[in-house]
Amino acid sequence: MSGESKLLDAEFIQKLERLSIGAKRVFPGRQKGEKRSPRQSSSLEFADYREYAPGDDLRYVDWKAYARLEKLFVKLFVEEEDLAVHILIDASQSMLYPTENPSGTVKFDFARKIAAALGYVALSRYDRLGVAAFSQALGGRTPALRGKASAPQLFSYLESLQAGGRTDFVTSLRNYAMRHTSPGVCVILSDFYDPNWEKGVRALLSRRYQIVLIQILAPEEIKPEISGDIRLVDAETGESREVSITPAVLASYQDALRHFCTGLSDLASRQGMDYLCVTTDTPLEDVLLKSLRESGLLKG
Repeated sequence: MSGESKLLDAEFIQKLERLSIGAKRVFPGRQKGEKRSPRQSSSLEFADYREYAPGDDLRYVDWKAYARLEKLFVKLFVEEEDLAVHILIDASQSMLYPTENPSGTVKFDFARKIAAALGYVALSRYDRLGVAAFSQALGGRTPALRGKASAPQLFSYLESLQAGGRTDFVTSLRNYAMRHTSPGVCVILSDFYDPNWEKGVRALLSRRYQIVLIQILAPEEIKPEISGDIRLVDAETGESREVSITPAVLASYQDALRHFCTGLSDLASRQGMDYLCVTTDTPLEDVLLKSLRESGLLKG
């Protein structure tokens, strides 16, 4: 095992080593890894034949086929290359909820744990990994990481992140799409409380990323336990509103939240993206070893 993490325990990290990131389609890689490449070369897995051309390596001529057909054919093989894995973490102020419940898990911390786990899976399979945080703008990004020896660098980056500020999907994700042109699997961890989140994600879709949306909510957001006259304050804008919380108001809120999450899921499906909603009281092992395996993002 490579590196220690405050976000993941050692026993769980060992379980992650059995998994791999699943790609729905083949992306061109840069180095030898464990994913199938669209290129064909001299690795061990046979792919196809083509006719011999002057200059081809005679070691790959199928002499049995020549004996039957009196024509030279060269064997082609599938080359295994690494997959580019991108993890984007919403580090806006809304991800620091719930601040008033010391026993609860803050959404941002839960997002960092999922990022640490997915990142370690990618590194253990020699995929190319890049992780970045965003809020009002795109924050600092890890350099391209590869191999389990890079795990301490991944964990250190995630442990050092701090959240704050407003969410701007459009500016942040467009910036990322312009800077990083190697498509691959892109996992976005967020509560998606930016009304313009879709415009930002479309910038990545235009670059042919395979996108996975993981929405992270706190149990208190799903089923608020509040009543009476209260003042609600927007964590990112500071705007406030006096509200009388009645059972009817709570029911209306829950209907609106369900509609919002259903809209995320439906749009993801129409655009060929994957969507998963998780709450911070879900055991991390269930998220990684069950939900994300069932979704196809993780294999093994």
